[in-house]
Amino acid sequence: MNKLIHKYRDILLYLIFGVLTTAVDYLVFWPCYNLLCWPSVVSNTVSWTVAVLVAFLTNKPWVFHSHDWSWKTVWPEAVKFAGCRIGSWGIQTAILFLTVDLLAQNGNLMKIITSVLVIIINYVGSKFLVFIKKNKKYGCQ
Repeated sequence: MNKLIHKYRDILLYLIFGVLTTAVDYLVFWPCYNLLCWPSVVSNTVSWTVAVLVAFLTNKPWVFHSHDWSWKTVWPEAVKFAGCRIGSWGIQTAILFLTVDLLAQNGNLMKIITSVLVIIINYVGSKFLVFIKKNKKYGCQ
């Protein structure tokens, strides 16, 4: 069992922090959409912004083991991280616009459904585009 946990540690941690980030995303989306009656696109953009900040601060050290907090490391990582997340935000926002604003589906349900897709897209982007482990033996990425 320990071998399995160790082998899939990064994925398990990503899922844990992904659930946390998704909860933050939804906890910000819900009042924006339901109480303030903002359109799904606006509510999603506000909640996305908060969730991306939480995701970066948790994923960087705990999931992708990037512990260098110097400006020269954090800035490029943050830009790439936000860039990848903009892609998933665009996909989620387009789906929400189509299903909620145009087809009048339940915004709360569609937000939850699209969040699953976003978690998968964000993991792949972070793993292969943002927090790239360098192979020190050969000096390549």
